[in-house]
Amino acid sequence: MMAKLTTQKKSDRTPVIEVKDLSKTYYMMGGASQSVLKHISFQIFSGEFVSIMGHSGSGKSTLMNILGCLDRPTSGMYILSGKSIADKTDEELAQIRGQEIGFVFQNFNLLMKRTIADNVSLPLIYQGVGETERYERAVQMLQVVGLKGYENRLPTQISGGMQQRVAIARALINNPAIIFADEPTGNLDSKTSDEIMELFTRLNAQGITIVLVTHEDDVADYAKRMIKINDGCKEYDGLRADYNKEILA
Repeated sequence: MMAKLTTQKKSDRTPVIEVKDLSKTYYMMGGASQSVLKHISFQIFSGEFVSIMGHSGSGKSTLMNILGCLDRPTSGMYILSGKSIADKTDEELAQIRGQEIGFVFQNFNLLMKRTIADNVSLPLIYQGVGETERYERAVQMLQVVGLKGYENRLPTQISGGMQQRVAIARALINNPAIIFADEPTGNLDSKTSDEIMELFTRLNAQGITIVLVTHEDDVADYAKRMIKINDGCKEYDGLRADYNKEILA
């Protein structure tokens, strides 16, 4: 049984993410360039569950890297929690990632020789939290994702679905305002994928903003809103259900 987080207060249509005319271009040797994102604008509001969809090479992962403060746009504006990130140093961006953002990746990114509790509490080391408190908070987060009692096992001793739950617990450890999930079910079977997406749905119901990058329609269906990226441009932004109706029409 999954424990509950302390419910976060949902703002009255307050944008937690705002991008304006955002573009990303990669410059290569010999003067060649490749435009990956082209003049994208949208807002994501506190408490939303949004999927970012697109085929391989569409630019959706580049967009998530920028939203997650792992990369910078070439031009345009990105405002996170009411603050522009344009003038932030690399150190300041790292601090923002540690305090405001949780990441969940397709490959789990766990340290296989460290206990599950150690993996979950890893972000707290960079926040200067002591060992005892780190362990206690890890145990609490493992209970949130339904893994109470697994804290002293190794990742190699649990299933892939459980490993992804560990990754989600790690993403939650700093009580982030936003979770970015990049293809979080890509390495899981369909039953386990459904369980992970239902977990995201429950976390969202408790007030956490979730931005999900996926190319899978059945996974995107868990999000109410969808932003579709095609060849670096925003092709659609609206209710997922309305998009499905357009496709079937």
